[in-house]
Amino acid sequence: MYLAINYSPPAAQLIKSGQIDIDYFKTPDWPWMVDEAKELRPVTVHFTLEAGNNGLGRVDWKQLDHLARTTHTPYFNLHLDAKQKYFPWILTDTSSKSDIEQVYKVILSDVMSMVERFGSERIIIENSPYRGDRGNTLRLCVEPDMISRIVDESGCGFLLDISHAIISATHIGMDHYEYFYKLPVAKLKEMHFAGIHHIKGQWIDHLSILKCDWHWLDWVLAHIKSGDWRTPWLLAFEYGGVGIEFEWRSDPNVIVTQVPKLLELIKYSEY
Repeated sequence: MYLAINYSPPAAQLIKSGQIDIDYFKTPDWPWMVDEAKELRPVTVHFTLEAGNNGLGRVDWKQLDHLARTTHTPYFNLHLDAKQKYFPWILTDTSSKSDIEQVYKVILSDVMSMVERFGSERIIIENSPYRGDRGNTLRLCVEPDMISRIVDESGCGFLLDISHAIISATHIGMDHYEYFYKLPVAKLKEMHFAGIHHIKGQWIDHLSILKCDWHWLDWVLAHIKSGDWRTPWLLAFEYGGVGIEFEWRSDPNVIVTQVPKLLELIKYSEY
């Protein structure tokens, strides 16, 4: 399993100075950032694609295909993230069977359009975070049964975002362990992880890893080490970024202390 971290100026500087080592930089599908990051490390592109909102018709497929080929990114990821603003007649926390089936058809249609273009072996489905009435994501698309249903029906792989799973389980009121066990971990292909902080009444991810967060990564890696869960090709530490929005969460002290620990845990999980 390889280790990636979000590309950020502090992470780039730490690579240049030899203070940390990683296998990949993770970037969005932004050509300028890909070009900047690949000067230092191989790049894995995390595509800004969503399943469930009928938005794939506006995608520049030539550019995305070019980015995947030139960086050797093995998968096209799809965020399973149907938003209420695209279904204004549906309540965010709906449990209506007719609502579920209606949105399921839209999600599956988006996923299958990707499958037809690239093949199911190149597509991975990511679980999104559900934040209750503070967010716009429909609860139904973070339910483990829905995620497993889409993965099974499409034949695609699964991208487990550990932090997203914890946030979703918290807001839907499901036991966290039960939530993980119900996800399609047999088809696990990639993982994302970061810290979760409680800020102004909200659970916010993509932050520094806290003691309680390490527990969850240890637990997941133990399942992978035992062979209960499939071994993903990569673990991405989703900390840091570029621009004013990320300045306060791209602390070089966090990166230089937490990246080595992540590398150690990955190495331990493989033996």
